Formats: sequence, C-alpha cells, structure tokens
Amino acid sequence: MAAALTHLGAQGEANMVDVGDKQETTRTAIAEGFVSMQPETLKTILAGNAKKGDVLGTARIAGIMAAKRTHELVPLCHPLLLTKISVDIEPDHALPGLKVTALARVTGKTGVEMEALTAASVACLTIYDMAKAVDRAMVISGIRLVEKTGGKSGDYKVGA
Repeated sequence: MAAALTHLGAQGEANMVDVGDKQETTRTAIAEGFVSMQPETLKTILAGNAKKGDVLGTARIAGIMAAKRTHELVPLCHPLLLTKISVDIEPDHALPGLKVTALARVTGKTGVEMEALTAASVACLTIYDMAKAVDRAMVISGIRLVEKTGGKSGDYKVGA
C-alpha cells in the first residue's frame, strides 16, 4: 500500500504537518542538478570570463541563500534553523556542463530535503541567468534528491 500524503487534511485541503511531537534528530539531505551547455560556454564560465562575473561563486551563494528561505517559497515547509548548507559545482566535460550538489543539515523535528532541492535548483537557475547572454539553449535537468539521513522515515539513497 502506498504511503498517505502528509500535507493533505481529512477533506483533501492543504495542511502543514504538525511536527510538535516528533523527536529531534540530525537530518541531512543531498540533492543534485545539472546545467548542460555548449562547450564554449563551459570554457567561458570556467575561465571566469562571463560578463556578469563569477558564475560559480554567485551560484554557490544563491543556492545557500535559497536553502535558508525555502519556507518562504514552498508554502507548507517549516522554517528551519539550518546547521549546514553547502553547494558544490563541478564541471562535467562529458555533458558538457556543470553538476551542482547541495547539502543541507539540521538538528530538528523535520527533514531538509526541500532545502537541499531548493539550493540545487536556484544554483542551476543562477548559472543559467549569468551565462544566458552567450548560450540561451542551456538545459537544466536532473534535479533530484540523492540521499537523506535521519528522521522517522529512515535513510534514503538513490539506487539503494
């Protein structure tokens, strides 16, 4: 049997989950996303020659800022006191493009999957925004939860 949707009330209305009685545990989530682009666009970004400035540094900061504001963007998310957020961006010449990996951690009563996913998404969007002048055909793809630990529902890892 499939698990029930936790954000729906008895009549199917939107519902913020009550986490008051849950145990505080350390919870971590890792999400990823990809930005595919022309090889020349990747070279421009890696050389630091984009007209808008440091694409990778700006995308990293944007992802961190977005994770901290997830509850303002996704209506039924709880505000969290995040203990760690990191955004790593690495070139993938086979794509060609960039791979974004975001990690979010909290000691609390609810998970941080949405914060990690938001960080990865906004970092990818920022890469697109900063490089669109040279490559409007870039494609953002593969945004997904890769791993999560902690909490009542247990651990999750892609492919496991």
